[in-house]
Amino acid sequence: MAPQLSEFARSLTVETAFSVLAVAKALKAAGKDVVELEIGDSPFDSTSSAKSTGVLAIQENKSHYCPSPGLPEFRETAARFVREEFAIPAKAENVVVAPGAKVFEQFFCEAFLNPGDGVLVFSPYFPTYVPNILRRGARPVYSSLKQSNGFRPEMSEIEKFLKTDPSPRAIFFNSPHNPTGGVMTEQDMRDVADLLRGTNIAVFSDEPYCHMVWGGKHVSPLAQPGMLDQCVAAYTFSKSYSMSGWRLGFAVAGAEVADAISKMINTTLSCTPPLVQLAGKAALERDSGERNDQMQLFRRKVELLTAGLNRLDGFRSLDPAGTFYVFPNVKPICNRLGITSHGLALYLLEGADDKFGVACLGGECFGEAGGGFLRFSCAEPDDRLQQALAFLPTAIGREDRVQAYLEKHPKFKLAKPYEID
Repeated sequence: MAPQLSEFARSLTVETAFSVLAVAKALKAAGKDVVELEIGDSPFDSTSSAKSTGVLAIQENKSHYCPSPGLPEFRETAARFVREEFAIPAKAENVVVAPGAKVFEQFFCEAFLNPGDGVLVFSPYFPTYVPNILRRGARPVYSSLKQSNGFRPEMSEIEKFLKTDPSPRAIFFNSPHNPTGGVMTEQDMRDVADLLRGTNIAVFSDEPYCHMVWGGKHVSPLAQPGMLDQCVAAYTFSKSYSMSGWRLGFAVAGAEVADAISKMINTTLSCTPPLVQLAGKAALERDSGERNDQMQLFRRKVELLTAGLNRLDGFRSLDPAGTFYVFPNVKPICNRLGITSHGLALYLLEGADDKFGVACLGGECFGEAGGGFLRFSCAEPDDRLQQALAFLPTAIGREDRVQAYLEKHPKFKLAKPYEID
C-alpha cells in the first residue's frame, strides 16, 4: 500500500495554458495544422547579447555553484535597471534571483502568510496565485475586474477588503495584467500606496510584462514613497528578452524580506545557474534597443489581432493597454451555442475542423470572473494570426459540430447563460 498524498497535493490546480499546449502539440504531431495562441511565449529569438554571453559563459566553465541570492554583479545590474527604468529605489541587497518569476509567488506567501490570513486577489487572475496562497493555509478573497473599467482594480474593493476581512494580510497585483491586458495607472499606484502605506499589508506585484505597456510607461507600486519594504515585485526575462527557456527572473523587495527569500532559495533551489545570470546581465546592459524593437513588433501583433476580432460578430475586445494578450468578450456566442468559454476554446482546437485548429484559452481558466471571455496570445507570425481570424467565424458557424463536441464533452455545456453587461 502506497502512502496517501496530502490533501494539498490531491487538490493542486495548474496553469491551464500548459495543459492546452500539450493537447495542441499532440494534435500537431498527429498531422493537424494548429495555430498556437494558448501559451504566453515569445515567437522571437533570445536577444543577441544574452545568447553570445551564455555561450561564452559555458566555454569559460561558469557552471558551478554561486551565492543563493544571485551573483553580486547580476544583483547590482538588476538594481540599477529598476532604478533607471522604473524609479524603484533599489540596491543590490534588494534583489534576489531565481529560475523565472513564478517561484516568487510561493516565496512571497511563505514570507508573509499564516493559516487563516486573507489575501485579496483580483479575478481574472494568473492561475498559480491561488495554489500558492492555499499552500500556506491562507484564504484567497476575490474581487472581480470589469471590462467597463479597463480591467483595473477598484480602490473601493481594496478599502472593503481592509475593513471587512477578519485577517487582511496581503494583496496580489498584476500590471500589465495577464490575461486581460489591463494596466494600472500612476494614479492607481498612488492611491494604492496611500491606502496601504504603514499598514501590516504585504503586496505582491507581478510585473513580467513591464516592457509591454502600449501607452505611456510601466509603473510599479515599489516606486511610491515608503513602499519598498512593504512589497515584493517579480520580473522575468521571458517576455522582454525572449528568454523563456533560460528560466531567469528576479525579485525586488526590502532588504530584510530579500534576505528571507534568499534563505528560501538556499533551502529549495540552492542557486540559479550563473551562466544564465551572466546572460541576463548582458541583456540588461546591452540589449535594450533590440528589446524595444521586439516590443513594437508585439504591439503591432496586438493591434492586428484586436482589430480582427472586433470585426467578428459576437466578439468584443478592448484595445489592450499592455501585454501580448487579447481578451475578447464572447458571451453572446457562448449563450447562443450553449457552451462554456473554455469549452469554446477547446472546440476551436479539437472539434471545429479535422485538419485545422486554433489553440486559445477560456477565460474561466483565470477564475470565475473570466467566464465568457477567451484569451488569445499573439505569439505566432502575423500570417498565422490572419489564418486564425479567418477560421473563427467558420468554426463558430458549424453548429452541428459544436453540438457533437458537447455530446462528447458534456462538462462544457453551459449550465446557465452568461450575464451580458
